[in-house]
Order: sequence, then structure tokens, then C-alpha cells
Amino acid sequence: MADSSLRIAMAQLNVWVGDIEGNTRQITEAAATARDRDAADVVVVPELALIGYPPDDLLLRQGLPAAIDAALATLTEQIHGITAVIGYPEYVGESIYNAAVVLRDGERIAHYRKQCLPNYGVFDERRHYRPGDAPCVFEHAGRRIGVTICEDIWEEGPAAQAAAAGAEILVNLNASPFHADKQAEREALVGQRARDNGLAVCYINCVGGQDELVFDGRSFAVGMDGALGARAPAFDAGVYTLAWQDSAVDGDVSPMPSAEALIYDALVRATRDYVDRNGFPGVLIGLSGGIDSALALAVAADALGGERVWAISLPSRYTADISNTDAADQAERMGARYEEVPIEASFEAMLSTLSPLFGDRAPDTAEENLQSRIRGALLMSLSNKFGHVVLATGNKSEMAVGYATLYGDMCGGFAPLKDVYKTWVYRLARFRNTRGAVIPERVITRPPSAELRDDQADTDTLPEYDTLDPIIEAYVEDDASIEDIIARGYAEADVRQAAGLIRRNEYKRRQAAPGPKITHRAFGRDRRYPITAVYGDL
Repeated sequence: MADSSLRIAMAQLNVWVGDIEGNTRQITEAAATARDRDAADVVVVPELALIGYPPDDLLLRQGLPAAIDAALATLTEQIHGITAVIGYPEYVGESIYNAAVVLRDGERIAHYRKQCLPNYGVFDERRHYRPGDAPCVFEHAGRRIGVTICEDIWEEGPAAQAAAAGAEILVNLNASPFHADKQAEREALVGQRARDNGLAVCYINCVGGQDELVFDGRSFAVGMDGALGARAPAFDAGVYTLAWQDSAVDGDVSPMPSAEALIYDALVRATRDYVDRNGFPGVLIGLSGGIDSALALAVAADALGGERVWAISLPSRYTADISNTDAADQAERMGARYEEVPIEASFEAMLSTLSPLFGDRAPDTAEENLQSRIRGALLMSLSNKFGHVVLATGNKSEMAVGYATLYGDMCGGFAPLKDVYKTWVYRLARFRNTRGAVIPERVITRPPSAELRDDQADTDTLPEYDTLDPIIEAYVEDDASIEDIIARGYAEADVRQAAGLIRRNEYKRRQAAPGPKITHRAFGRDRRYPITAVYGDL
């Protein structure tokens, strides 16, 4: 074994799905930075960095293989003076592989195909890829480096296979989505793999928002003893270089942020990338004076700058004066454009139109939801006219139990709080105010209300959120049975009410805007339930 250290650059990139030309440019620039700024010997980019993750059925476009081949030819020609490990989709006849290629000075010196294809949660890789079955170990300056891809490190076989083939250090290319507590799981697992196989391991991850996923980066490396030697920061793209010598790695270790900071920054990153990548000039938010729209406004302004945020207050006869005051106050604090557009005239006109059909039936949710739908129509009209995307402001608790109006407050192109429980909305609002008091205290402390009828409160129809949220979490994220949740100490009536509402409102969630996953199991891509099904109290 050689005594000299090897410098490995972890290129933590924010690549765009489908932007092969732009991603090629990012990879080339990262290699140059690693070589010229950091004097690195090897640079490693994330899983499928050339196409972005997850490409889904984009992989089936007939013109894609040629575009990938052309990009690889460009990279092979342009990257010199450093060894580069690059993730890309490989086409062989009718088969597609999730692969990595090793480039050095105009040559492709090694090649790897991902062996373990995840098919759970947000992952659906067996739909498109075939698994590989062989290790990849290449040599640089007398040091032997193994290559694996993402899920390979979560299974025992590929790392052991690389060690048996002579690898001293393993580079693991990832596109690993964020959720709370994910980094601790990664570092514990990778540390165990290192100890089990006598290998140092570098784990390289991407950053950025991609529809319902957000990638946090936090690439890291451990020595043969599993001890952490380097960690890149969360949500920041860049090139982070470490030194590897014998059994140890040495680099900068970014501190672990608080849970509130991580989740808030995940929402900001996801919102910024969704809006920018889809070419929207800005966002529209229906600002009610309540806590959800207040947090959504803060996230949007931090993501885009207040000048790209247009907050619209849409008061009705049931809107409290303090709601209008607090909405205007927050918009001013965040530098957002603010307009007040009362909906009373529209509400009266709609009631008059519907009166012959409603007859003498007593007012109920139809009249309540009508206000929400008027607001949705107005926001979408402004979106059509000015091109801004509407942000839906509902939270996970509401999405779970259907406490939201189809074609009303659910209108929008993106829902930044879709996977945030109501109790966490409060925590994140208070956290955001530690970075500058932008959410009025009264917005945080007022009892939540939809303000669609006189003296309305969420608790008129739902348990307290401190009770409701753990029930939802158990039922949705843990798949716990009703009996099990009751056994955890929750009232049977509350459990059965929440479970019934979750089951009955799948049709609403299927029509909801996408929003970033930040919990272990989110609605949408991560949780796929039938709309029409009879499964009762399972």
C-alpha cells in the first residue's frame, strides 16, 4: 500500500432533471475546481448526475441515449488532470443501467452498474433499470478505489464485494432525498459498512428540489473505523475536498443543524428550485392572517426574495379585522407586494345565483367552501394574467383529514407545507423568527380558524393538533392499526375519527399540488393508496 495521501473531492451538485447540457457543464466545472483550487486527485459527482434524479419515464425518450453518449464524449474530452467518477444512465440494447464511469485524461478506465435497485417509498428503479452484478475497483497512484451507487451501501453485498476485489476506499454516489433524521441514519449505516469491510467510505450526495423530493447534500466520509472525518453542509452545492491516507480521512466537518433549521431550509430550497426551474417570475399567496399562509410567505420570500412574492388578502364577511392587519404587517416586514381584494361582492353574487337551487336548505359547508373557491378562482386568474405560480398553503394535518377545499385553498402549482404537520408549522414559525421577527406574534398565538363562518375554530370539528398529529403520524407513517394507536394512549373516538377522515379524503390528496417530502412518509409519490377501496379498521 502506498504511503502518500489521496485527495478526493466530493462534488455536491444541484443538477436539473433532463438538463444534460447544463449538468455536463456543472460536472466539468466541478472537476476543474477540484483540480485547480483543491489539488484533488479524484472528483466524484452524485448518482445519475448527467441526467438528474429521478428521471422516471424521461429515460424512455428515444433521443435520450444519443444525448447521453454525446455528453459522455464531451466530458471525456474536457476533463483532464484529474480522475472523475460520474453517474449516468447506460443504454445497452433494450436495457438501461444506473451506472458510473471513471474518466482519466481522455480515457474511460472503469465502469460500474448499480446492483441494488430500490423499489419502495419514493423509489421505483426496477421500473426502468436492470441490476449490475460485478464490482468496480480502479487504481490511482497506487491506491485502489471501489465504486458503488446509493442503495448498494444499504445492503451488505456490494461493499463486501468491492473489498474482496481489493478496494481500500469506497466512493458511493448518491441521490438520497431528505427527511428529518436521515443524516444520522446514513452516517450510522456507512460507518458500520466501513468497519465490517475494513474500508474508508466517501458518500457523495446531491442537493436541490425536484418536484416532491428535496436533496440535502451533506456528503461525508468515514475512516476504516467508521469515524466521521468530513461532512459537507446541508443544501449548499459545492466541491468539498478531503484527504485520505491509510485508514483515516481528514476534511472539514460541517455541524449538524437543528431539526427546525434543516426542515425550514429544506422548504426554502424546494420552493426556490421548483419556481426557478419551471420558469415562473414569482409566486402568488393568499395571505389570510393565519399561521399557515404566514409560514408559506416567509418560506417564499426567503427562497425568492420579497420582490418576487405577491401576497393577496381576500377577506370575507367572516374575516376578523386583526387577520387583515396581521397579513399586511407580515407582507411589509418581508418586502412582499401586498393587495387586499375583498370577496364580499362575489360571494353575494354566487349566493344569489345558487339561491334558486339551494332553496330553503340551511347554510352549511357549501356556503363555507364557496368562499374558499372564490378565493381560488381569483388567485388562479391573477396567475393566468401575470404568470406567477400560486402557492397552496395547506399543511400535512389538513391534507390528511381533508380539512381543505378542493378548487379552493387547495388551488396552486406547489404546496411548500404539504408534508409539514400543524404542530411543526408553529415550531417552524417560531424558528423563523429567530432569524428575524417577520411573523407577527399574534399570528402564532391565535387559535387556528378557517374563518368561513362566525366564531369558527378548527377544534369545532377536529381534535387538538397536539393529539391529532401523533395519530396521523402513527396511521400514515407507521401503518399502525387502530387498535395499536389506541393502545398508545389516544382516545378511541379521536383515533377512529382521524383514520376515517384519512381514508375518505384520498381523492382530495390525489388532486393536490406537489410539495416537498420532509417526513419519513409523505403523501403523493411516497404513499400510494387507492381512492376507491374498502379496508375499514385495519
